[in-house]
Amino acid sequence: MTDLTKHEVKCRLKKGDEVVVLSGRCAGQKGKIDRIDRKHDKVFVAGINLVKRHTKPSVSDQEGGIVDKAAPLHVSKVALVDPKTKKATRIGYKVEDGKKVRFAKASGTILA
Repeated sequence: MTDLTKHEVKCRLKKGDEVVVLSGRCAGQKGKIDRIDRKHDKVFVAGINLVKRHTKPSVSDQEGGIVDKAAPLHVSKVALVDPKTKKATRIGYKVEDGKKVRFAKASGTILA
């Protein structure tokens, strides 16, 4: 049995994977996954989908102002970048030497 709750969906992407954005205003941009929110099926990609946040001065942040912040993207809007071809690919699983490993479906390359 998995340790996912009834609202969480298994995600084939992992933190540190290089992904490409498939649609939206950031389409075509590449970056690494910083964080995954499995409960809401969202991923945070470094340097992509940045939004402006207006912050008030506080004790921790003496200066307020306009801050760039990464907003989440839905999992369906991103695809893994194939390490061999550098294009978007899907992810598959197979058993090698008794271990379950991920592989890129486009080229068959084993993923770390």
